[in-house]
Amino acid sequence: MPKILITIIWMPREAVAQQRSGETKIMKSKTYVAIGGSVVVLVAIIAIIAIDGSHSNAVVSNSNSIVNNASQKIQIVAAENFWGSLVSQIGGIHVQVLTIVSDPNADPHEYESNTANARAFATADYIVVNGAGYDEWADKLTSAGIKPNAKVLNVANLIGQQNGDNPHFWYSPDYVNQTVKQMELDLISIDPSNTHDYEQNYADLMKSLSPYQNRIGEIKQQFGGTKVAATESIFEYLANATGLDLVSPPAFTHAVAEGNDPSADSVVQFETQLQSDNVSVLVYNQQTVTPLTDNMKKLASEQGIPVIGITETIQPPDVSFQDWMNAELISLQNALNAKALGS
Repeated sequence: MPKILITIIWMPREAVAQQRSGETKIMKSKTYVAIGGSVVVLVAIIAIIAIDGSHSNAVVSNSNSIVNNASQKIQIVAAENFWGSLVSQIGGIHVQVLTIVSDPNADPHEYESNTANARAFATADYIVVNGAGYDEWADKLTSAGIKPNAKVLNVANLIGQQNGDNPHFWYSPDYVNQTVKQMELDLISIDPSNTHDYEQNYADLMKSLSPYQNRIGEIKQQFGGTKVAATESIFEYLANATGLDLVSPPAFTHAVAEGNDPSADSVVQFETQLQSDNVSVLVYNQQTVTPLTDNMKKLASEQGIPVIGITETIQPPDVSFQDWMNAELISLQNALNAKALGS
C-alpha cells in the first residue's frame, strides 16, 4: 500500500516578530505518514537561529545602489592601468579591478579589443574609460551592451574634453585630482554601506599623490621657462604643469600621437631645434616609437641633450600610479639639473 508523506510547518505569529528582532525561536513541524486509512503523527522540533540585528548593514537599501551585500566586491573594468591603479586604491578590499591595457611593449592608441574584453564590460558594475578618442574600442564595448545599472566614468566627459583634444589626461595633476574625486563619489553611490572606507581610502590616496605633485612644483620653481622638447604630445600637460617651455613642433608631436607621419616641414623644424643647443632635455615616448622619433632621439644624444623616457601606461605594471609618476619626474629633474650643470 503506498505511503504518503505530508509535512506541515507552523510558526506562531509572535515567534515571527521575535525572530525579526534577533531572538532565537523554536518552530515546530508536524509530519504525517498516511498508511491506508490511518495516520501516524510524528512531531519534530526544528531550531531556527535568527540572524542577529547586524545583518541590516549587509543589505543596501538605496534603490540606486548596485551592490546588494556588503561582502560583495564591486566588479570594475578600467580601460587603462593608470586609471585602474587609482580606482583600486580608493576601492580597496571592496573592489575587484580588471585593467585592459597595460602591455609596456604596445602602443595603447592601437589597442584592439577581444571577446574577453567584451564579456568583462558586459558584466562590470563600474567602467572607467579615458575617452576623447584615446580608447575608442572601449566606447564601442560600452555601447554594445553593459548592465543596466552599471556606472561609466568617461574621464574626457568629466573634465570637459572631447575628440581632437590631447587625450593624455593622466599627465595633468589637476585632471587626476578631479578624476579620483569622481571615482570616490561613484563608489559611494554604488556601495553606500562602505562609504567610510571609500572616504578614508580617498584621503589616503590624496596624501600619497602629494610627493609627485609637490615635485611638479619644485621643478616649476627651479626650471620654469626652460626649453624642452618631446617626441609626442603625451608630455604637453606635464610641461604646462612644470612651467617648462615645450618647443617641439605640435605638427610633429600630434602626428606621432595619432599614428600619422609628420610633415616634412615639422621634421626639419624639430631637427633644427635639437641642433641649436637651445633645448635642455628631450622627452621620449617609449611606447610610440617610429623611425622618425628614433632619429630625433639619436640626434639629441649626439648634441649632448639628455634624453628621458616616459610611457603611456604604468611601468612596471605592478607599481602604483603615484610611484610611476614620481619616478618619471625624478628622471626629468635630474636631466634638467645635469644640463644646468653642464654635465
